[in-house]
Amino acid sequence: MFDAETLPFGVFTALDRPGVRRVGVAVEDRVLDLSQARIPHPALFAYGSLDPFLVSGPEVWDRVRSALLEGAGGPYLPMSEVTMCLPFTVADYVDFYASEYHAANLGRLFRPGGDPLTHNWRYQPLAYHGRAGTVVVSGTAIVRPSGPHLIEGGSEPVFGPSERLDLEAELGFVVGVPSALGTPVPTGAFADHVFGICLVNDWSARDLQAWEYLPLGPFLGKSFATSVSPWVVPLAALGDARVPVPSGSGNLAPYLREDAPWGLDITLEVRLNGEPISRPPYRSTHWSPAQMVAHLTANGAALRPGDLIASGTVSGPGGEEVGSLIELTHGGERPVVLPGGVTRTWIEDYDEVAISASLAGGRYLGEVSGRVLPAVV
Repeated sequence: MFDAETLPFGVFTALDRPGVRRVGVAVEDRVLDLSQARIPHPALFAYGSLDPFLVSGPEVWDRVRSALLEGAGGPYLPMSEVTMCLPFTVADYVDFYASEYHAANLGRLFRPGGDPLTHNWRYQPLAYHGRAGTVVVSGTAIVRPSGPHLIEGGSEPVFGPSERLDLEAELGFVVGVPSALGTPVPTGAFADHVFGICLVNDWSARDLQAWEYLPLGPFLGKSFATSVSPWVVPLAALGDARVPVPSGSGNLAPYLREDAPWGLDITLEVRLNGEPISRPPYRSTHWSPAQMVAHLTANGAALRPGDLIASGTVSGPGGEEVGSLIELTHGGERPVVLPGGVTRTWIEDYDEVAISASLAGGRYLGEVSGRVLPAVV
């Protein structure tokens, strides 16, 4: 449950006005309907989407948040009586590879005996462009993807349902204010453009990904679905959580240097069928979100309202601090044992994955979940 200081924004429907999408703020176990609240700029919340509010910029964001902290009145609904929707229109989706522990864990699996990190990883944040149209809100069922892949012992690809479906626990950053094409965004301007954070599960079909990723990177193995949490927590609610990132002590290119830290002391928890299996610490992530935005725009690429920028899998140094099954099971060699002796190497049909997050003091930041359905064949 969110506390009265976090005040995340989301979009919901309720039985009192069936089918009508409304913008709300979570306040403990209730939702404040912003379309009828006594707050500044009420017209921004009249369209059933966060889009107009996101693009309004930091001054308006702060004004509205201040009014909410002071106790803006309006109609509240019990959280249990609302259905959450995708809170904003996803413009572009970029997924980074910002955790050194995750990158090194995969490097050891894929390049045994070699350097776990590719040479370029140490110099810049790496990423791929995903598919915005398949970003779905938490609770949406995920259909097992199909595609070409190799089966064990085979040398030619077969087409069929993925047999190595995985999760990736990530943090997402939601852009509000756009930038001009051809104009890079420096690290110091991060909070001028990014409104807040959400949780991300970048579902991954490891067998499809392994067959297709050379030479151009992820495609069918990633593009079938990405789940996001329904509530977007403003950056303004995370001031006490800011910490330096490991990259700050390195020899950085000037455009990646930070005057103020934008790491975040946030802990994620991954649950499989209700059982906790890992607690990845976001504070160990090597590249900060400000560095990600600076690198994304370094060539002049423009930010758009509703851009979703994901951190990539969050993993820490401990064996139970990793954000994917491929790491937790060492590439499928050591199954995870759940209560009752049930084991999992990869996600099976009808399994449910949930990822939640909290600050160091325990303050709740949301959850993203999804249940896997059989492939359509």
